[in-house]
Formats: sequence, structure tokens, C-alpha cells
Amino acid sequence: MRIGNDTRGPRAGHQGGWQDAAVDMASFLDAAAALLSVESVSDRPDELARAVDLVLDFIGPGFSVERFEWADNPGALVYHGAVRPAFTVLLNAHLDVVAAPASQFRPYREENRLYARGAMDMKVAALAQALAFRELAGRLPYPLGLQLVTDEETPDPRGTLHQLDEGVTAGFAVIGEASGLGIATECKGVAKVRLSAEGRSAHAAYPWQGDNAVLKLNRALDAILAAHPVPDAEAWRTTVNVARVDTPNRALNQVPAQAQAWLNIRFPAGDPDVDGRTPEQLAAYLAGFCEPGVTPVVERIDPPWSADERHPGIAALQAAARGQGYPGELLRRHGTGDVCFFAEHGIECVEFGIGGDGLHGPGEYADIATIAPYYQALTEFLRAPRPLPATGTASRPAGLCPISQGRSRIPVARSGSWPPWPLG
Repeated sequence: MRIGNDTRGPRAGHQGGWQDAAVDMASFLDAAAALLSVESVSDRPDELARAVDLVLDFIGPGFSVERFEWADNPGALVYHGAVRPAFTVLLNAHLDVVAAPASQFRPYREENRLYARGAMDMKVAALAQALAFRELAGRLPYPLGLQLVTDEETPDPRGTLHQLDEGVTAGFAVIGEASGLGIATECKGVAKVRLSAEGRSAHAAYPWQGDNAVLKLNRALDAILAAHPVPDAEAWRTTVNVARVDTPNRALNQVPAQAQAWLNIRFPAGDPDVDGRTPEQLAAYLAGFCEPGVTPVVERIDPPWSADERHPGIAALQAAARGQGYPGELLRRHGTGDVCFFAEHGIECVEFGIGGDGLHGPGEYADIATIAPYYQALTEFLRAPRPLPATGTASRPAGLCPISQGRSRIPVARSGSWPPWPLG
């Protein structure tokens, strides 16, 4: 539901300029540390709201803020002017993080690394997007929006989709997921599956009198993983992660009658076993690996996604990244995110963010040396936009592009003269 908006007055001391020479890193890192200290995980709605408010306070007054909420997860849409426009460019960031020990919400710096949960994914990039928005949104000759959500890391992330369903639209969207100033234009699809095994309980001393559901489940998992083994190194093919195996049995001396497993399946476009299947068809495929009594249920499928690499927004981002000394390579992701929701609404979208490492792990960090180049590339992209197509006209080529992550694709052909727009 949309829960209202507020229009903020001019930001105190704002002179109408922007930071285009350098980022005030001391102030920026102070703000980043404050945001990274917020334990914005899915089961702490007050902390999710606090993260949104911190970013809005960082942006300051002078903009309209529409508040949204989806499944108790707050979100916001920020723009210049009193009436929401159709945005030429929409920046998107999520402020929620996966759960972590309390120590990971105490950010610290070691040389050019800022360590904390959410440093790489993606609070620091969100703040850089907010900075670029703050400095430029009121000066650009086209409407720029900033979209904040807090449910991207949840099992059913619909905050971005909810805003789009409510009429938010754009010609081009940039999600600030970490990319080292590369541009992610393709990602795998994801299927979330539950395997349930039914057996027969018995005393553990007489296992032949029962039917062990855990063993039945394990045999099904072994068969599925034999068909889709875990690769030894990065490979652009379907992978299956067994995320959880559980049984309600709590007695050591009892044969378990029930067991369940969670599967997270990531698949590229063109995979004949998974891509293009309905949940029922995928369940039938997986059932072929299961013995009687083991039932797969496909709870959700998000299809693979790819952007149209001929889109002028992608060429503009590449040029901006190259202007900061980065190659602006086109990447593909094994993971997925909110890009699929923009594609669903016909909005071309890419991921473009800072560098870092340790995603979702105990050593997650943001590469501080990439923050200023990222901000500068983003502002150059926004200040010198290409003529973008009308909203809701994205086209996505079908099929798998034969390229490994991090390797440049064939350069995009460019046409026409695209000079910077005067900012007055």
C-alpha cells in the first residue's frame, strides 16, 4: 500500500551546486557508518524504517517523498516537484541486509576496506546514489527518481514491484548492486522448491519396521545433485543449493516419518530442463528424481533476465565508467534481484555499483577506493543522458549470451550526437 507523501522545503544551506570534483569522503564515510550500524534485517521493522529515514535525512529537504509499505517492509520514492512524474532515470537501492552477528553491525575500516554487513550489498552504494540524487535532481532538465526498498533480501521481495504496480515508471533504471563499476546486463533465473518426504515411523531399534523419510529425502537430493552437480569453479549453468534439511522428529530412538528440504535453483536462459517451465512443469521434472513418497513443490520461479545492450543508457554508463578509468565491462550475474520486476513492467534496467567482496559473509566489505569514482561516474551519466525511449518499451533479447562474467562483450554500436544537457 502507498501510505502518503511529504514535500520537503529547501535544504538549509543548499546553493544549487553539486559535488563534481570529489566526494567529501570523511563526511560520506561517517554517514555510511551510521547506516551500516542499523540492523535492518527482515524481522526488525523498526530498524528497516530507521534505515530509510537515515537516507532521507541524508538527502535533506527540498524533495517530495512518497512512503510505501509492502508486507510490513517500508519503502520510499523521492523526486523533485510536487507531482510524481514518469521518470527518465530511476535509481533503485535496497537498505535491508541478511542476518548477521551483532559484531557485523559495528563497521570498521582497514586501509581501503570498509567492513560491515551491507557494506557491499548495498548500503554504501545506496548512499552514493542518494548523494548523486541530492545534488542533481533539482537541476536536471528531466525527472530523476530515487527508489528505496527494504525487502530485497527476503524470500518474497516485492517492494520494488509494489511501487511499479502502483504506477511508478521510468525510461531506464539503475540498481546500485555492487559491480565494481561494471554494468550487469544479464542474470540467471531462480526457482524456490520444497521437497517433502513421507515415510513411516518405528522404533530406532527396528528400522526395518519403518520407512525413514530422511533417507528417502537424501536419495532424492543425491539424484538431483547428480544431474546438476555443484561446480568446482564458476560456471554458467544450472546450480542447485540445498538450503535446509529438516524433520519434525525430535526423538533419537525413532525412525522419522517426515522430512523436508529447501532447494534454491539458479538457471541460465536456454537451460532445457528448467528455463521456460511453469511451476507445475518444473515440479514434474524434479519428481522424476524422486521415489514414491517424496513430493516436490515449486513455490516460485523468477525467469532469467537480460537487458538490451543496444540501449543508449547502457552506452552512457559505459562511457561514464571509462571516464573514471574503469573498463565499463558488461557483466552477468549468477544471482538475481529486483531487475526482473522492471523487466516485467517493460523498463530497461541494469545493475551498476561500487566494488567490494565477501557478499553475505563474515568478511563483507566495500572497496572505499571505488566510492568516489562510482559517484562521479553516476553524476556524469545523469548530467549527460542519452535520449531514452519512452517508458515501458524495454525489449529483451532471448537466449543465452556466450560470455563469462567479467569479460567484455562486443562493444555497443553508437549513433547520433549526445552532448551534455545544459544545467543552467
